[in-house]
Amino acid sequence: MSAGVNTFAPLLPTSDTDVVTSTFSLVDYVVFVLLLVLSLAIGLYHAFRGWGQHTVGQLLMADRKMSCLPVALSLLATFQSAVAILGVPSEIYRFGTQYWFLGCCYFLGLLIPAHVFIPVFYRLHLTSAYEYLELRFNKAVRVCGTVTFIFQMVIYMGVVLYAPSLALNAVTGFDLWLSVLTLGIVCTVYTALGGLKAVIWTDVFQTLVMFLGQLVVIIVGSAKVGGLGHVWEVASQHGRISGIVLDPDPFVRHTFWTLAFGGVFMMLSLYGVNQAQVQRYLSSRTEKAAVLSCYAVFPCQQLVLCMSCLIGLVMFVYYQEYPMSTQQAQAAPDQFVLYFVMDLLKGLPGLPGLFVACLFSGSLSTISSAFNSLATVTMEDLIRPWFPQFSEVQAIMLSRILAFGYGLLCLGMAYISSQMGSVLQAALSIFGMVGGPLLGLFCLGMFFPCANPLGAIVGLLAGLIMAFWIGIGSIVTNMASGVAPSPPNISSFSLPSNLTTVTMTTLMPPTTLSKPTGLQHLYSLSYLWYSAHNSTTVIVVGLIVSLLTGGMRGRTLNPRTIYPVLPKLLALLPMSCQKRFHCISYSQVDLSVDTAAFPEKMSNGTLKNSRDKEAVAVPEEGSAHQGNSPTFILQETSL
Repeated sequence: MSAGVNTFAPLLPTSDTDVVTSTFSLVDYVVFVLLLVLSLAIGLYHAFRGWGQHTVGQLLMADRKMSCLPVALSLLATFQSAVAILGVPSEIYRFGTQYWFLGCCYFLGLLIPAHVFIPVFYRLHLTSAYEYLELRFNKAVRVCGTVTFIFQMVIYMGVVLYAPSLALNAVTGFDLWLSVLTLGIVCTVYTALGGLKAVIWTDVFQTLVMFLGQLVVIIVGSAKVGGLGHVWEVASQHGRISGIVLDPDPFVRHTFWTLAFGGVFMMLSLYGVNQAQVQRYLSSRTEKAAVLSCYAVFPCQQLVLCMSCLIGLVMFVYYQEYPMSTQQAQAAPDQFVLYFVMDLLKGLPGLPGLFVACLFSGSLSTISSAFNSLATVTMEDLIRPWFPQFSEVQAIMLSRILAFGYGLLCLGMAYISSQMGSVLQAALSIFGMVGGPLLGLFCLGMFFPCANPLGAIVGLLAGLIMAFWIGIGSIVTNMASGVAPSPPNISSFSLPSNLTTVTMTTLMPPTTLSKPTGLQHLYSLSYLWYSAHNSTTVIVVGLIVSLLTGGMRGRTLNPRTIYPVLPKLLALLPMSCQKRFHCISYSQVDLSVDTAAFPEKMSNGTLKNSRDKEAVAVPEEGSAHQGNSPTFILQETSL
C-alpha cells in the first residue's frame, strides 16, 4: 500500500500545457440531456397512466405487482450511486485491490435478508419496515426508528446529490449548483408524480446506462494501454494487486476480515432493514419473487465491483504511461476518475457524455429511491396513524407533497455535503453510524423474544450515542492534530469555480505514524466495522435493560414478528441441556398463522385487533416431555 496522494495544496495556476481541456462536444451534450429526458419521460408515463385512478398502494407500493427482474435491478441501482462510481476506482488507484475483498461479504449480506428479513416482513404485509417495530414493540419504538431513518437518508442524499454535480463541473465547467438543482428537480418531479413504479422502471433504465458507461471506459482504456493482461502485469509490478491481509485488528482500515465480515453488517443495514430496499421487496408479486430478486442482486453486485476495480487498475496503468498534469495531481481523489475519463475519451464524441450520464444515472436512481421511501415512512408512520380520517385522494396528494418536500430538503443538504471529505468513505460512514443502530434494533426484536419496548428504545439511543461519539470524535481528533501529512484515510475536497479550497478530514480516522492510545485508538476504528460495533451495542444494551425490567412478562408477543434462530440452534442440544437453558421455542409456530388473531393494518394505516382479543403463544400441555422442544399453540384471551 502506498501513501495517499497529497491533495492538500490549493489549485495553483498552471501553464497551458498542464491544463486539462474538459469540454463537451455537441454530441456529449445530446447524450447527457437524453438521459434526463428519458428518465423524466419514463416517470411521467407511469404518473399519467391511469391519472385520477391512482391509490396510495399504487403510489407507494406499485400495487404489490412488480416482477423479479425490475425489482432486482432497482435494488442494485438504489445504492450503486455516483458515490461508488467515483469512489471505488479512486480507492483502487490509490491503495490497490484490497477493497475488492468487500465482494466476499455480498453472499451473506444478501442470503440473510432473503431468508430472514424478507419472509418476516412480507408475511406481515407491511408498507413501512417500521410498522414491524410497532407490531413487535409499540408505537414509540416505531416512531424512533422512523425518525432515525429519515435523518440517515436525508444526510446521505446530500452526498449523492453533490457528487455528480461536482463531476459535471469538473469536466464541463457547468455551474456546480445549477447542476445540483437540475438533478434534484428532475428526480423530484418524476418521483413525486409517478410513485414507486416510476422509480423502479427508471432504475432499470439507469442501471443499463451505468453498466454501459463503465464498460466503455474499461474497453477503451485497456485497449489504449495494451490490453487487460498488460494492465494486470503493470499493476502487479507496482504492488497494486493486493494479497489477502489476515490481520484481525479492527483498527486497520482494510483487511480481509474487515471487508468480508465487517462488510456483512454494512450490507445487512442496506439490504436487510433499510426502507428503500424493503419497500422493493414488499412491492413484489409474491414472497418467492422477492427472494429471487435478492438472489439476483448477488451476481450483479459482483460484476459492478469488478468493473469498478478494473477502471481503477486501468487508470493506474494509464497514468504510468501518460503522467498526470499539475492540475490533475492537485485535484481531490474523487475527481481522479473524471479527469481520467476526459483524458481517455477526448476525441471520441459522445463517450464523455455517456460517462457523465452514467454518473447521473447512479445518482438519479439512488435519490429517487430515497425520496419515495422517505415519503412512504413519513406518511405511514408519522401521519396516517395520527390522522386516520384522510381520504384516499387526500393521502395521495399529501404523499406527493412529501416527496416534493424531501426533494427540496435534500437540495439544501447538498451544500453541507460539499464540506465533507472523501465521498466514498463519508457516505459509507454515515450508513455505518446511523444504519448500524437501526440494524441492531430490528435484530433485537426479531431474534430475542425477551426484548421489550424500553430495552429497544434505550438500546437504540445507546447505539446512536456510541456511533456519533466515535464518528465525531475521530473528526475532532484529526482536526486538532493538524493535517500537514497526508495519511491514507484523509483527503481534501478542492471545490471548483470561485469557491474556497476546503481541506477536511473524512469521517474515517487517519493512519498516523505513531500508534494511537486510549480514546484516540477507539477513534481509529475502521469505518467498515461501524455497523457491526453499533448494532452490537444496541443488542447488548437492549437485552440488559429488557432483562432488568422484566422482559416481555405481562406483554403479548406476536410470534410472527420473531425469527426463531436461537430456538432452532438450541433444539440441536440434548434434552437435558434444553431443560437447563429453559429453552422456549417458537420454531413450530407457523409464521403464516391466521392473522385475524393479531394486530393487523387497517386501510387508514392504523393497527387494530380484528377479533378484539389478544393472542399469546403458550406451550402445549405435556409437549415438553415428548423428547422434543415444547410445541406452542395460540391461546386467545378476551380484552
